Amino acid sequence: MTKRKKRAQKQKKNEITKGIFTVLESNRDQSFNYKQIAAKININDTSARNLLIKRLGQLKQKGRIEEVERGKYKAIPSQNYYEGVVDMTGRNNAYVVCDDLDTDVFVPYNLLNKALHGDIVEVYVFPRRKKGKKLEGEITKILERKRTSFVGIVQMQKNFAFVNPTDFKMYTDIFVPKNKTGDAEDGDKVIVEIQDWPTNADSPYGKIIEVLGKPGEHDTEIHAILAEYGLPYSFPDEVEFYANKLDTSITEDEISKRRDMREVPTFTIDPKDAKDFDDALSFRILEDGNFEVGIHIADVSHYVTPDSILEEEAYNRATSVYLVDRVVPMLPEILSNNACSLRPNEEKYTFSAVFKMNKSAQVLDQWFGRTVTYSDRRFAYEEAQSIIETNSNRVPADISLTGEAYEVEQHIADAILTLDTMAKAMRSRRLASGAISFDKVEVKFQLNEKSEPIGVYFKTAKDANKLIEEFMLLANKKVAEFIGKQKKTFVYRVHDEPDNEKLMQLQGIISKFGYRINMKSKKTITSSLNNLLEEVQGTKEQNMVDTLTIRTMSKAVYTTDNIGHYGLAFDYYTHFTSPIRRYPDVMVHRLLQHYLDGGASVNDEKYEQKCKHSSNMEYLATSAERDSIKYMQIKFMEDRYDEEFLGVISGVTEWGIYVEIIDNKCEGMVRIRDIKDDYYVFDESQYALVGEVTKNMYQLGDEVFVKLKSTDLVKRHLDFVLTGKKIES
Repeated sequence: MTKRKKRAQKQKKNEITKGIFTVLESNRDQSFNYKQIAAKININDTSARNLLIKRLGQLKQKGRIEEVERGKYKAIPSQNYYEGVVDMTGRNNAYVVCDDLDTDVFVPYNLLNKALHGDIVEVYVFPRRKKGKKLEGEITKILERKRTSFVGIVQMQKNFAFVNPTDFKMYTDIFVPKNKTGDAEDGDKVIVEIQDWPTNADSPYGKIIEVLGKPGEHDTEIHAILAEYGLPYSFPDEVEFYANKLDTSITEDEISKRRDMREVPTFTIDPKDAKDFDDALSFRILEDGNFEVGIHIADVSHYVTPDSILEEEAYNRATSVYLVDRVVPMLPEILSNNACSLRPNEEKYTFSAVFKMNKSAQVLDQWFGRTVTYSDRRFAYEEAQSIIETNSNRVPADISLTGEAYEVEQHIADAILTLDTMAKAMRSRRLASGAISFDKVEVKFQLNEKSEPIGVYFKTAKDANKLIEEFMLLANKKVAEFIGKQKKTFVYRVHDEPDNEKLMQLQGIISKFGYRINMKSKKTITSSLNNLLEEVQGTKEQNMVDTLTIRTMSKAVYTTDNIGHYGLAFDYYTHFTSPIRRYPDVMVHRLLQHYLDGGASVNDEKYEQKCKHSSNMEYLATSAERDSIKYMQIKFMEDRYDEEFLGVISGVTEWGIYVEIIDNKCEGMVRIRDIKDDYYVFDESQYALVGEVTKNMYQLGDEVFVKLKSTDLVKRHLDFVLTGKKIES
């Protein structure tokens, strides 16, 4: 036999061997005879079939496959298969994150086998060749697609189209036949749904299901942000119809089933532009000199009943989404802004936590249950803050009130001052117990009538905000404690301790600014984190340090498994106070009432599944909110090419530096190739770019001057050029 024939035969043998394993490994629960395997790997001729039969026998002899019955073969169970989630990198490779492994599995592009970012997959992990070498593997099965719909730009051809996804983690375009392009035109931004991915096709096949509009247009981009995360921006007609048909009247029959608190002075404090008021406070002085404080929450579960179309929609959404220029509510407007909104001078059904408290803000007694309340007054945060700052219980001069109305107004102003003192006492105790004090600056935009940003301002929490926060925290904590101590299934909001490795990374960064974290114990960690957050107040690096510290923390999630809340230093914590905008709060109301009625503990698996869904939807909503801020920042920076800005280096990578403008918190990139005065290399140990010749350094936290180079609304990206480095005086 010639060398060429030997080589050809060896190649054929290898192809057949690979085909055998592909069939058996892809279907490890099934067994196959040689005919079935031959059909699956397209073997038609006699010689190849004989080689297949021979090879099956050899592999069985070597123990690489098993013969489960005469002539039927099956893959041998391997310890090297794991289940995990795909995390795509920017270079079209991926890591598979597996709960059963200490490290992630690297999967090169050619071994992804059509898996996409976020998919739950089975991955085969190759045996390590060298100690310490990273784990590598191949994706062998897609167990569950994370998503099948993508946002992209259409490129029309004569008889078909391609949609290029805008998500940089989506590594392939999507082929769309001409008859499935709908009304899309070349260059439109669309939502495309993958319907099939044939074995031999490079691209999946899809159908355009919605045209969003022209790239760069405001509504197109906002709707695209929502669509990228699978979030809706309108309600189905049947849900709106159902909600609008609900009886939202306050009836004597229903009032008789509730604690009537309409005579107790009650008020709300919310942002001045708020439309949904889901919490209110009531206050009165008791005969023994103690206080009765009521935390009253919209009784959403009275209207959103199990197994209804409204329940299904609320569960699927799980949260309201707060974008810069709009709110995408969890509930239709008839509920969110009307029936369930605790508007002034209206009676409403509420679910309440009522506490008897002393002047030191300690709880002496508590009551939970359904109520009916009447809101006497609506305050914006600014109004309540004015009362606190002036330490004045005077009724505002522009309100013309007499008699009983004047007395109620006076009582509420007094109540705000008393509650503020109590809130400060509760906050002080909470921080002393180890709570972390996050008062991160929020970026807000002034918008014109076209929802275009014309200004940027920063929002910080003042005493009025903290007053409301402390009493909401109290209600959430006490409700969770009440059920938790009964050892019954419940929905908790938990927050794990920070990871030591992340804390060490934070320590490495903040040490450049002269700060440190005491890692000696849990108590010293929380104390030094609070000191850090206080020390950076008003400094150029505040926003960066605040952000990095938050990233060090574990993510708070919903679960039936209570491990406490590290950030708040609570052993028991839940979300009870915002059912208009959070589905978990609806679950909490239902469970609380069930247990108040003497009900037995419910199935925890069912509620754990709902908790996981709610946590996932919260993450998507937060991501969309972040993207909408980024979009507005870029829109705000458009056409400002002539201005020079002072910024702080907020990130350093091998491809450039990120700079955050101090005046408006807009962040952009200076690419390493655009720094012309030297050849710069990334020094990871110093978080810096260092010039090879000049040794000039651009380090995390340095202040630099930049000008705008380019803006990209579609990709939501800013590019800067350096114009100089601030010289410390």
